[in-house]
Amino acid sequence: MAEARSAWGIDIGQAGLKAIRIRLGEDGEKVRATAFDYIPHPKILSQPDAIPEELIKQSVETFLSRNKIGNDLVGISVPGQTSLAKFIKLPPVQPNRIAEIVRYEAKQQIPFDLDDVVWDYQPIGGGGEESGFVLDAEVGLFAMKRDLIYQAMRPLTDRKVEIELVQVAPLTLYNFLSFDVLGHRISEGTDPPAREEYYIMLDMGADNTTLLVSNGRSIWIRNVPIGGNHFTRALTREMKLTFAKAEHLKCNATKAPDPKAVFQAMRPVFNDYVTEIQRSIGYFGSVNRSAKIRRVIGVGNGFKMAGLQKFLQQNLQTEVVRLDEFRGVTGDGVLSDPLFIENIMAFAVPYGLALQTLKQTRIHTTLLPPEIVVDRKIRQKKPWAVGIAAGLLVAMGISTFASARVLNSLSEEKFKPGHDAVADLQSTVSGNQSSYDAQKATHEANKAAIEELTAPLKKRELWMELLKAINVCLPQDVGNELDISDITLQKQLRIESFVQKKVENVSAWHEALVGANKAEDFHADDQEAAPDGLGYIITLKGHHYYNNPDLDYEKVGLNFVEDTLMHNLRQWTIDDGTGNAVPVGQLGISHPIVVTHSNEDVIDPSTIKRTAAGAGGMYGMDSPYGGGGSYETPAYGNDSGGAYSPPGIGYEGSPMGPMGPGGGGPAPRGLTPVDKIEVEGEQETKIVKRTNFVLQFAWIPVAQADRQDSPPGTEGAEGEAPAETTE
Repeated sequence: MAEARSAWGIDIGQAGLKAIRIRLGEDGEKVRATAFDYIPHPKILSQPDAIPEELIKQSVETFLSRNKIGNDLVGISVPGQTSLAKFIKLPPVQPNRIAEIVRYEAKQQIPFDLDDVVWDYQPIGGGGEESGFVLDAEVGLFAMKRDLIYQAMRPLTDRKVEIELVQVAPLTLYNFLSFDVLGHRISEGTDPPAREEYYIMLDMGADNTTLLVSNGRSIWIRNVPIGGNHFTRALTREMKLTFAKAEHLKCNATKAPDPKAVFQAMRPVFNDYVTEIQRSIGYFGSVNRSAKIRRVIGVGNGFKMAGLQKFLQQNLQTEVVRLDEFRGVTGDGVLSDPLFIENIMAFAVPYGLALQTLKQTRIHTTLLPPEIVVDRKIRQKKPWAVGIAAGLLVAMGISTFASARVLNSLSEEKFKPGHDAVADLQSTVSGNQSSYDAQKATHEANKAAIEELTAPLKKRELWMELLKAINVCLPQDVGNELDISDITLQKQLRIESFVQKKVENVSAWHEALVGANKAEDFHADDQEAAPDGLGYIITLKGHHYYNNPDLDYEKVGLNFVEDTLMHNLRQWTIDDGTGNAVPVGQLGISHPIVVTHSNEDVIDPSTIKRTAAGAGGMYGMDSPYGGGGSYETPAYGNDSGGAYSPPGIGYEGSPMGPMGPGGGGPAPRGLTPVDKIEVEGEQETKIVKRTNFVLQFAWIPVAQADRQDSPPGTEGAEGEAPAETTE
């Protein structure tokens, strides 16, 4: 009979510490839950006044004071967004070369030096062997920066707790799904069958949601950058509450004096959340066309939010259920405890951790630093090592004594020719080394000169990327919307001017706007500070006519600019409509703000006849990119003008030349001002509402080699890089 063993799975999240201990039966198959603990942090780690290190240390001390670890194995999780997870299809390869191919792929896929990360891999699917080659093999590659792993381990290792397993949270969810939902047991000796039906697991945390899609064999992971805190922040913004009061109101929305107002305040976040989920599922379906989604399983205490399950089910058109029981484990003392039942959705990750720690899952990768593993093995074999070392010392002493006697029997003259030959060789080597160093210095100087010559080209590439990012962020009509002739229903922003200003420190621009009482015009996450450093302030002046009276008033006017262009400029990456991710925040764009706007009644441009060349084109008034020139009609005024310049920040204008008080650029070459506007025939003029706006954002260019897969905020809090960027 196998020796009975126990293992703790510990998950330290933004809201608290969750841990469960399971014990493997003597038959080596049945598992039983023997203990658990749930310790909420006094504050959510991402709250502005929270100190994560102190809060985590306090929770770990409480856990260890209430639970005896002893000889139990311990596994901990690390957040998916702070790690990298890639699933790679290998070409036909010989079995003994798989490790070599995977190491090559690791160098290509991991954006850091391999010495700075801990990584591991394992085959996931396929892998049938034919004629000495493995065909259709899929490998999962998992990595995380070494310093982040030690940071996650430190609260336990400082208390002398030995950690057996470090695993990324998405894989622990797969362990739970495979073992508890699909019922696969490692003792069966084979990989689980590839089912046609797939399950989706949504683990909603405080700041992120992990999305896992699996049919038991294949695995697909995506990080959705929306969590419970986004709903809380919506309440703080809309209902003017403190973070703590908003969190309490969110958790007790149905008991609030006005539940409708609470849900109305959170509705934009609900919409953004379901949109991100739909986009991820849609992308998965586009690369797995035969896949059928059977069920969505919600885990994490964030999923307890009232109305979320029903809202997802209505919009995803798929059955959505909450985790309400563990089927693969026994132990009434744990499973029937009221505290465990109330927080059962938070225990999927620690349950999956404990299962893998006991080697009861298909996944066997670990991000435990190898130097710790080696040190542990050495410590276990230390008694044998001491004995062997003592024997070697005795043998070396005998050998040294014998050699000394032989040396004394020889004369110095016998060794002199050899000594002279060695001295001559060392002199030759020294001369060659000096020559090599001189040539190397010349080579480095040539490389520096080449780098200086090619630097302007790289800078131009960054500006091309910036223009492309702005273009993709603009709203556009699609499908049948392209046939809409009514200008007040066309979802288009017309950009009249693009102005750039190089500044020594972009934070001075942010401070000037805050000093001008415009802090609340920033997004809530951008109000406190802007990034420091040399960069540019980009100013976009434009207008739109999307103000049809039949539209929802919350979707027109300034709201249309904020919900489209300003919202898109805050994304890390954005889909260009073909499935390619265009960098936005990843390029260095941040802190978009509408610094000024106005509404005015004007003549419908579709009834205006232009009598001089130059109207339209890239800057024509009816084009999506704005207009150039001036018009006689008083309702339009002069469309040229400068960028908004807050106190203390002046804008000299773009290289195209001055335009207005703040700077700007004239219409492109080949365009001349419009001399006259006429109404065609006897057609009646139509008065429409035009919304004018000036939008600015900060840009600190980030070279392609320095870009991260996920925003620095998420990486610092928990990093990843995420599994994949937003499509």
